[in-house]
Amino acid sequence: MIKIIGDIVGVEIIAENHSIRELVQLRERYGYGQWKKKKGIALLECTDGSTAYAELHWYEAHGIGRVKIKLKRWL
Repeated sequence: MIKIIGDIVGVEIIAENHSIRELVQLRERYGYGQWKKKKGIALLECTDGSTAYAELHWYEAHGIGRVKIKLKRWL
């Protein structure tokens, strides 16, 4: 299990609403909202206790929050 330590920094929007490929699935599972796909950098703690920075991608909508956080690459 990997935990996010602190805040996610350098957050950028990479897609909004109809530009998101998984929009139908997001709406079916979590509900309607102004969905955005975002990316950012965070410090992660691994299961062995070590820490490292990584780029994360996730979906977010107002009132619903962050869902489907994915680790894209270690930095």
